[in-house]
Amino acid sequence: MAARLSADERALFEAPSYGVLATYWPDGTAQVTPVWVDLEDDTVIVNTAEGRVKVRNLRRDPRATVTVMDREDWERWASVRGRVVEITTDGALEQADRVSRKYTGHDFRQLTPGEVRLRMLIEPESVTSRL
Repeated sequence: MAARLSADERALFEAPSYGVLATYWPDGTAQVTPVWVDLEDDTVIVNTAEGRVKVRNLRRDPRATVTVMDREDWERWASVRGRVVEITTDGALEQADRVSRKYTGHDFRQLTPGEVRLRMLIEPESVTSRL
């Protein structure tokens, strides 16, 4: 059953908060990457490029944790633990522009030759926070 975010947790995910994504290496150890995050309903969206380690890890093991921290007070944070329910190119370029505007005020950079953008949808199983 999917977990729900509170209004305060949602606000932190919707703000340009610092984010980190944790995935799992094949040996079970954590691999952590800084990320920009987006939210659609209670689904966390992370945009990335095909071929990245986090994509390989999540295709093998869909468990993920995304934590966001308030830019003004890093002790205010919210964390979603869940599973990637979809990795898709559908809407990935548009979503990259949207999340880039959220964090930088500008559209996403020019893609490198052969670069394929992906949207990874993470459905929350649990949500914890300190707000």
